[in-house]
Amino acid sequence: MASFRFKYGRSSNERVKPVNLDIRQYYNPDLPVYGPWKLWQTQPELPSAKEILGTDVPGDVVSLPTNRIWEPWVSKEKYLETHYALIREDSVTPLRNAVGQVRADPFMNDTADISIYEKVFITGVTLARAGFALHIQFSTRRAGKNIAWSYSNRLNPGTLIALSPKENAFSSKCVVAVVACRLLEGVEKDPPEVDIFLASPNDIDFDPQQEWIMVEARAGYFEANRHTLTALQKLSKESFPLNEHICSLARDIDAPEYINAAPRMDFAPLSESSAFDITEKYDILEQWPSHPMGKLDASQWTALNRMLTKRLAIIQGPPGTGKSFTSIAALKMMLANKGPNDPPIIIAAQTNHALDQLIKHISVFEKNFVRLGGRTNDPDIRKRTPYEIRQNYGLLTIEGGLMDPMKKKQNKIATEIEKLLEPFSRSNSDQPIPASLFLEYGILSKEQFQSLEEVALNWQQPNLPADADPLRAWLTGCMQPFDSKYIGGFGFANDDIDLEYEQLKEIEVERGGYEDDWSTFRTRFFHLSPGLCGSGTAEISRATIERWLKEKHLYNIHPNCRGSVYGYMRRELIKILGEQLHAIAQVYKDCSANFQTGRFERDYCILQKANIIGMTTTGLSKYRGLVSSLNPRVILIEEAAQVLEAPVAVACLPSLQHLILVGDHLQLRGQCADHELRGRPFYLDVSMFERLMVNEMPYAMLQKQRRMVPEIRKLVAPVYGNLLHDHPSVYHHPFVPGMGDKRSFFFDHPSHESSDSLSSKVNDFEASMVVNFLAYLVMNKVPASSITVLTFYNGQRKLIMRKKGQNPNVAQTYVNILTVDSYQGEENDIVILSLVRSNHHRGIGFLQQDNRICVALSRAKYGLYIFGNAQCVSKYSDFWHSVTNLMTEDPQDPRLGSALPLFCERHNEETLIRTSLATGICHADIRVPVNAMVLSTTGGKETKTQIFDGGSDWDDIGEEEERDAMIESVRRWQALAQGGAIQGDYHRAQPHGNGKRPWDDEGKGMEIDEYRRAGHVDATPAEQNIADPDQVSLIDLDDDGDLKAEVLTTEVHV
Repeated sequence: MASFRFKYGRSSNERVKPVNLDIRQYYNPDLPVYGPWKLWQTQPELPSAKEILGTDVPGDVVSLPTNRIWEPWVSKEKYLETHYALIREDSVTPLRNAVGQVRADPFMNDTADISIYEKVFITGVTLARAGFALHIQFSTRRAGKNIAWSYSNRLNPGTLIALSPKENAFSSKCVVAVVACRLLEGVEKDPPEVDIFLASPNDIDFDPQQEWIMVEARAGYFEANRHTLTALQKLSKESFPLNEHICSLARDIDAPEYINAAPRMDFAPLSESSAFDITEKYDILEQWPSHPMGKLDASQWTALNRMLTKRLAIIQGPPGTGKSFTSIAALKMMLANKGPNDPPIIIAAQTNHALDQLIKHISVFEKNFVRLGGRTNDPDIRKRTPYEIRQNYGLLTIEGGLMDPMKKKQNKIATEIEKLLEPFSRSNSDQPIPASLFLEYGILSKEQFQSLEEVALNWQQPNLPADADPLRAWLTGCMQPFDSKYIGGFGFANDDIDLEYEQLKEIEVERGGYEDDWSTFRTRFFHLSPGLCGSGTAEISRATIERWLKEKHLYNIHPNCRGSVYGYMRRELIKILGEQLHAIAQVYKDCSANFQTGRFERDYCILQKANIIGMTTTGLSKYRGLVSSLNPRVILIEEAAQVLEAPVAVACLPSLQHLILVGDHLQLRGQCADHELRGRPFYLDVSMFERLMVNEMPYAMLQKQRRMVPEIRKLVAPVYGNLLHDHPSVYHHPFVPGMGDKRSFFFDHPSHESSDSLSSKVNDFEASMVVNFLAYLVMNKVPASSITVLTFYNGQRKLIMRKKGQNPNVAQTYVNILTVDSYQGEENDIVILSLVRSNHHRGIGFLQQDNRICVALSRAKYGLYIFGNAQCVSKYSDFWHSVTNLMTEDPQDPRLGSALPLFCERHNEETLIRTSLATGICHADIRVPVNAMVLSTTGGKETKTQIFDGGSDWDDIGEEEERDAMIESVRRWQALAQGGAIQGDYHRAQPHGNGKRPWDDEGKGMEIDEYRRAGHVDATPAEQNIADPDQVSLIDLDDDGDLKAEVLTTEVHV
């Protein structure tokens, strides 16, 4: 029996482990391919060309089963088959629609939903441990902009793509593939390069002269879905624990088997100070303590009871109620009562970020955990990945393991592939394919080959060596190097950043996959050269060339036509070699699958010793065979309401006894790529958590929130009613500097929305207000890390980021600017929310969804400031109608209005801002030699208030210091005005005060100490207008940087 030996880093005593054949049986089961199985149970992972191309038959539509939400399923088989069909359709639809659009308009440019790559050529073959991949280069000309690859989700590993020959453009031919590897140094080349896995080895066409067009659907979750699909197929052939509750909706839920067998548990992990005897164990099924222990509140204590005593435990946790805290308490209890031979506890979360947060808490009290999958960004957690653990594991021998023999077999096959492709290598790029090869594969007859040799021997050309291939003489003057006609450097503007920081981190982590680094992706690489092509331009039919090739003497073919004949011969050879390559590549693919199984056999030895194993919900499907071999009996899933049903269903391994679902179905749902599968009648976006909740499955709800001040918490009352209560700690949150006692405010405006180039909704006025308000908070000493800007639209997020970059007060300050969908599970002290939608008749889109509104309103601890059209959103949403009513219930002190109230604690003054913000710090803290007036409203009466005064004392400084301070103050004024903080009609006036220049008048000027406390802002360019281009400069510096003589005054209409 073969064995696998693996050595990393430091040596240690050799460890010999028997192979776990359960893993091999999972991936290579002794099951019939046909027989009792239905078609869906044996479908391949990747869709076929037919699935992507569809049909042209009128009325031919995809028939899909409907989901059952409010009633039991008739059988496990129907349940699994329905979810398989819906998930597969969600995976395929975006690419099918994209291909359909390109087929209808082959010359279309990129859209918001589709990326089209032209000038696609195969440039090499990558022989990786993961499989046989083609290396391609391509053009992004149709994007119309330079791609910021570091910040783009284009062509990420696992992305489903379709290719078609340029001349066909998906009219009948389609090759389906997934991106295998996208190294940054590859895509930043010109032209960019990536590696792709084809759906089938039979689709391989390695001709480096063939030009393709490639299409990518920008929406889609194929990489996650493909593993769920295969896991559903596997589950359909296994026993299904909890079937009576998940499918049949039985509400009488028993205790887990292992708890029934040993119900006495130690509560010591929870007891910091308790009246209970912590040395005594309690029977949790009969003697559950009536009073909470530790820091758990009453609702958390009830939830803990359900988590430990029910084989299916559902815990609803509204915002800020401590879902993770309660999960940690349950894990502490289970770990404290875990036997030495008990299997690991499995924990999972929807995202890597959420998973790492949970593991970070666990690592405080449990060191023996393993983080499976992805490349975590946390250095401490990274030490507990299988790769890092193996570094210190020493010499490991797996008796009968697959990894070592499969590696040797891959290397042998790779040599065969390289030999087969040698005629197309770079070393042969400057000469035609040898005539002997055409003879060997029957493209040239023996007589034809001999005629070429005879002429070559009898007519030696001076520019050819004596041993030159006879085809070279025959093709003299007929060939030229192949030119792809690629043109780079389009002169496009740079692309906006596609993704938010958190999304980028998530992609980077998930991109890491199971193993260490994509830089180890290649094991062997073979460059393919396009070589030579005919230099003639004559169009010659295939039939004519075939007739000529029946001639015994090829020199009878006119020289002008020989290049075309060679091209035909070359393509015929590629077809023959391609058939051989298909067979070899299939064997290589099978070896790669067995090699992966061998890796799982190796890592089983590490995982079986862990107490806790964490992974994403995608990982539950991706590593299901490995996890199944551990025979886990407990699985806990956080944010379960944000996970589609199928990924949770496949977590029900045959060994499962205890499933804990923690989440909140009133917040965000799971994501579907195909919007038509959301809601009625398919309800793909409804999680198992939500479905069980709406069917009144027993659950526990956490009810005491520790995040929001009451003023903000009451805004989510339309969702939670009176079930959500405040913990005393929320009454002690500080007020927001610069906002007085206004912990929340809805700035109401009528400015209309528009759409950006990708059809995402934007509101320019609102974005300006948000950025200026952000600057105001930062200038009032609010830490930027304490502020998050949220919006419902990615287009608005990008617009706010651009405007922030143009505002000198915050341009260099990092602030989280995110979409609402990416911020579930997060919180911050202050949240600025941009609603965007403002119209008369077009609706409010995402803003109508109560789940999204709930998340948006519940992220802030003690400052929530909303910018939007209150009338518009209230018209289309009962939730927003309730919110606006709550914010205006006190007419003496409303939290909604058309003027934003800014408050200076130092001077006890409130200023109402209607269209743009002033300096961002207390007006009295900067004095420049200008008089400026702002229109404000106090107590319902309009007054003009002087906010900048040049009449300050300069007695304490010398003349040069006066002059320098004045120049600095002008620079400050310029920066504020250019940043949009000051707007209005500017006009020249008499010199300040008594007609003298400010620095000539000892009694006039600026309070330098107050100015210095305000901080320094760099000067703007000299001679540049500081307000609207149609207005004159307020104050300026001359070419030498000196202050000009004229001093202006202004009224600022805000």
